Amino acid sequence: MGTVGRNFIAGEWCAGESELENRNPSDTSDLIGRYAQASAGQLDDAIEAARSAQAVWARTGPEQRQAVLQAIGEELIARSGDLGELLSREEGKPLAEGKGEVYRAGQFFTYYAAEALRQLGENADSVRPGIEVDVRREPVGTVAVISPWNFPTATAVWKIAPALAFGNAVIWKPANLVPASAVALTEIIAKQDLPAGLFNLVMGAGGSIGQRLVEHPGIDAISFTGSVAVGKGIGASAIGNLTKLQMEMGSKNALAVMDDAALELSVAAALNGAFGGTGQKCTASSRLVVHEAVHDAFAEKLVAAAGKMKVGHALHSETQMGPVVSESQFRQNLENVALAQREGGELLTGGAPLQMEAEGYYMSPAVIGGTRNDWRVNREELFAPIACLIKVGSYEEALEVVNDTRFGLTAGIMTRSLARATHFRRNVRSGCVMVNLPTAGTDYHVPFGGRGESSYGPREQGRAAAEFYTTVKTAYINAGVPE
Repeated sequence: MGTVGRNFIAGEWCAGESELENRNPSDTSDLIGRYAQASAGQLDDAIEAARSAQAVWARTGPEQRQAVLQAIGEELIARSGDLGELLSREEGKPLAEGKGEVYRAGQFFTYYAAEALRQLGENADSVRPGIEVDVRREPVGTVAVISPWNFPTATAVWKIAPALAFGNAVIWKPANLVPASAVALTEIIAKQDLPAGLFNLVMGAGGSIGQRLVEHPGIDAISFTGSVAVGKGIGASAIGNLTKLQMEMGSKNALAVMDDAALELSVAAALNGAFGGTGQKCTASSRLVVHEAVHDAFAEKLVAAAGKMKVGHALHSETQMGPVVSESQFRQNLENVALAQREGGELLTGGAPLQMEAEGYYMSPAVIGGTRNDWRVNREELFAPIACLIKVGSYEEALEVVNDTRFGLTAGIMTRSLARATHFRRNVRSGCVMVNLPTAGTDYHVPFGGRGESSYGPREQGRAAAEFYTTVKTAYINAGVPE
């Protein structure tokens, strides 16, 4: 029957008004468990408890916050094996990626544990004589964290860890496709010495619990990762309360391969960026913009490499690409392959359902040639193991094509030319730029985010997170003259 996962509200584990099945996309006969769906009243209780607990947490010293976050991080790192296996079992990414995600989540916590001790203010002399100025950051309050299914632990943690480090309370609504990882992380957090209600796990559907959460006047800030459509809806709903927003949304990342690029390295970068995590990454390379001088050779090598990728059960050690996360995503992916062909693209390899020993959502990685940047498959985020080749005649044309998108999260260039790499870094319109690297893969101690419809609000990660999770207070002091 699997486990029964409950919500964590006001320091207590609670059943919900209903339950949702969670099944393994590698083997749909494997029931991971049933997970409670919170009621509207339970959400209200969680927010009320969070606001009370946050006032207590905000008064705690930095050493206590540091100790709590360090303990959470160390346990995640120590348990990256079993928790990574659980993550891969419910999300479908290969086991090595699942373990790596949990380990990295632990590093986020230990990084922000150290940041809890570095919360320093500023002081200055006023332009008026005898007056001093004190500038400090204070917690923003109660933060709603709405996380996606593709990185069920890491994306949630890079929101939760800084929220707690800077003195805030958290209401976490994870994606309903990945509740097991959410409960597992909550169990670790719940063991810590935190005020009851400071951290709450509230599982439920986006259209009901999620909507009530973003409209609630008791929420001071919302950190969201998901689609553009949902992000715009959150923005429209939150504006009534003037709620602070941080949103990471869609992308249509491009990797430009120049005529002077190292071909084998370029193929490896494209393969990693396009098909890592089954292509279900916001940083995935779905557009491969290739110089005509190397286009055919690059395409031949990429097709051969993609065709050799081992697609299989996420928990099998030899698997390089796991299943798609759900049946609806699977069907959408196949339709997008068909769409690319209807638009005139040539399916060079993959893009077909695969039959495995266990029933699951398996498809082969697809490479589609002969596409144009104005086609729908190159305008919209596919979130799939689908890479489209776009041939260009020069570096200048490549840069133009890379920038011709309403998104702007990551972009990459493969080149041996320092001049091209420097020009690209300065002129590409994206929040993250990769040179001779896959477009996927970022560090936790530096800012992450994009431009256009990819991001809205302050950057995530690193010290930049303070811009969102704190509010600035400027104090003016007239101490007078000592007697």
